[in-house]
Amino acid sequence: MLRDELMGFEVEIPVKNLDGNKKILTSAIAEYLLTQLNKMKACDSGYFLSLTKLIRIGPGDSNSIPEHVVFPVECRCRMLKPVGGEVMTGVVYKVYNSGVFIKSGPMTMVCLPDDLMPNYSYVAGTNRAYVGVDLSRIECGVLVRFRVFYAAWVDDEYREFRVFASIKGDGLGPVSMNGYDGSNRTSIWFR
Repeated sequence: MLRDELMGFEVEIPVKNLDGNKKILTSAIAEYLLTQLNKMKACDSGYFLSLTKLIRIGPGDSNSIPEHVVFPVECRCRMLKPVGGEVMTGVVYKVYNSGVFIKSGPMTMVCLPDDLMPNYSYVAGTNRAYVGVDLSRIECGVLVRFRVFYAAWVDDEYREFRVFASIKGDGLGPVSMNGYDGSNRTSIWFR
């Protein structure tokens, strides 16, 4: 679910970046904030998609860290938080006999277990896949529409939501993309 969230951060700026009057531009604080958000990637409120508005930049404090000036910043951020029951799409990137893993937007830990894929059977071989009774295939590179079954924030080295998906229900499963052959073409050549 997309939402705007009011967030508060402490932005550290090295003292060497201050000018002779010990001042710093607002754009420099915003740049350091964006760098910090990019490294953070996500929090329990969701994935950071964009910074929509800087609301307030507080006075800098240089007492806590000698080499840096710390500025408290309030801003609005556009966030993506997966919630149970939400329908999303993603591309399969790993196939196992116990299920598949899907990338969907900034999320890379979407697991679609085999018990939540009714009418699909695992087919082993060089090109592992799940084949449905209607002969549709779920394999690497296939776009899948799924429903979020369960989502939990895990604050570890990956800083991601762990999402379990399901394709039980109407309109869920592999999506037909007419004309798409799976290759990623960046340019078209004419003769």
